[in-house]
Amino acid sequence: MLIKPRKKSHLLRTLEILNSRMDLAEDERLYYLSLAKGYQGEKLNDLWVERLHEEILVLHDLLFEIRNTQFQIDTLIITQERLYLLDVKNNEGDYIYKNDGFYTLSGNETKNHLHQLRRCESLLRQLLQTLGYNLPIEAYLIFNNPEFYLYNVPPELPIIFPTQLKRFYQNVNKQPSKLSEKHKVLANKLVTKVIGDSRYSQPPTYDYYKLLKGNACCSCHSLLTIVVKKKVICTDCGHSEKLEDAVLRGVEEYKLLFPERKVTTMAIYEWCGGIVSNKVIRTILHKNYKLIGLGRFSYFI
Repeated sequence: MLIKPRKKSHLLRTLEILNSRMDLAEDERLYYLSLAKGYQGEKLNDLWVERLHEEILVLHDLLFEIRNTQFQIDTLIITQERLYLLDVKNNEGDYIYKNDGFYTLSGNETKNHLHQLRRCESLLRQLLQTLGYNLPIEAYLIFNNPEFYLYNVPPELPIIFPTQLKRFYQNVNKQPSKLSEKHKVLANKLVTKVIGDSRYSQPPTYDYYKLLKGNACCSCHSLLTIVVKKKVICTDCGHSEKLEDAVLRGVEEYKLLFPERKVTTMAIYEWCGGIVSNKVIRTILHKNYKLIGLGRFSYFI
């Protein structure tokens, strides 16, 4: 049973919008691409988790803080006897494991994902203790990109490679699991402990008047879109979307980037680049939001 679904973080959504409307600095652009790639890998792993039997509880995207220390868990699976902590990586390329670390083939040391996994496991155990639970934790580092390879890996390390995913989840599925009320209470307690975005997640500065305007394609995020009848069509990738859906997505983007600005017909007309008429936008806003006030000072919530 899915208790907490996965969704894009506030930072990823912000960077996704800004990337199509301004020139991000190179380090910001690379960070955005890294976040987007990681999210894609997590979504791919979710497809495996969805195939597990129903006598489990699944929580995605968990950010906790304990004793002023933050830690993130990609996926947590609660079963009868244990918790599975899954840290998903969408890395690609060839690496070597040596001296308890990860290195490129040229010998450069890279981020040690195993240290991160062990840290999360330790902090999760401490959090469980504060909640009055002492369930065993099995923590695994999952690499699900077929273009990734790690040499010299001792078989006892808790690492799952792409070719092992099917077997790994089959083994999880074979474990007898009969959930009780205490498991559901634990899941709910963990959800209440989840905090917002990390204190280290700061988007770049941006200015409304310097951002490009338009109705971004929901597939490739290009602003080169046109309206044909009741659809918004991307002239870059050819993707089409219902006009109402495209406008509503534009409204949500506007609200995300500028929560202090009021949602008005003219504001959304401008934000969407003028490709949708005021009349159509007004109709869509009236249908999906609540109108506050009258006349030129009215707005939607």
